[in-house]
Amino acid sequence: MSIIDARVRLPQDQRRSHTYAAPSRQVEQYDKVLDLSAKMNGGTLAALLEALDAEGIEQAVMHAESEGGEDADDLNESLRAVLDAHPDRFVGVGCVDVGQASPTAVVSQALRAHDLGLLGVSFQPAFFGLDIDSRHLYPLYSRAEELGLIVAVHTGITYSRLHPLRHERPELLDQVACDFPDLRLIACHAGWPWATEFAAVARRHPTVYLEFGALAPKYVAKPGTGWDALFGMMPNVLREQVLYGSDWPMMQPARAVREWRESGLTDVALAALFEHNARRLFGIQTTSSPADADVSP
Repeated sequence: MSIIDARVRLPQDQRRSHTYAAPSRQVEQYDKVLDLSAKMNGGTLAALLEALDAEGIEQAVMHAESEGGEDADDLNESLRAVLDAHPDRFVGVGCVDVGQASPTAVVSQALRAHDLGLLGVSFQPAFFGLDIDSRHLYPLYSRAEELGLIVAVHTGITYSRLHPLRHERPELLDQVACDFPDLRLIACHAGWPWATEFAAVARRHPTVYLEFGALAPKYVAKPGTGWDALFGMMPNVLREQVLYGSDWPMMQPARAVREWRESGLTDVALAALFEHNARRLFGIQTTSSPADADVSP
């Protein structure tokens, strides 16, 4: 079974700033819960390639995301350099400075990302005190829809203590999907603790995808953890709208892939999660023989 990792981070050693840095109050709980700073600072391109090779993952979507303090244009250009060096291995999703730039400047950054050949942009609204449906972001959504760019949005719990959770509630993403019906949206981290509501948003909007980066699949599959309704829909009505992503270096592909395989999902559901949906959404061509190019679930 082929695997596409739908979200790995641009390695820190490929960024202009080789040391991860974000506001201390923002990262203190992340470091306690997820060891964020150490994982980011230890995440090299060589380590990523080794981790992918170990699981036989031939292709991945690399995201130039930032928690703040890094220039989006610099990150996107660094991402482009990695893609150029590994054209058969990675495609890219860039980022925009939603917390530091005007709406017009954010649109200009998205246009530059598009001109670099990146497939979309990602951002984390709650980290900057923004609702997903903030009017500050609507010019970006409009231009992304026009250009065919994918928009990946952080959803659900954050461990930043600077801003409240309410900024990323499911009804806010639902509003964006209503207002921009052709805009392809990725709900990164699949929106826990509102997993049932995010499943409902995806069910009513075929343009919304749920991605499970940095989450332990064994808990997604475990009854009573708050994932029950969403996990129950993964083999059927949401089968074509879920994405495997490790969010490396936050989670190693070896653990994520193993736990998904042990989750009880059917082979058909795993194939959709691991490969088919990402190939269709990101337009990723197979590196195998033409006979393997059928991407239908």
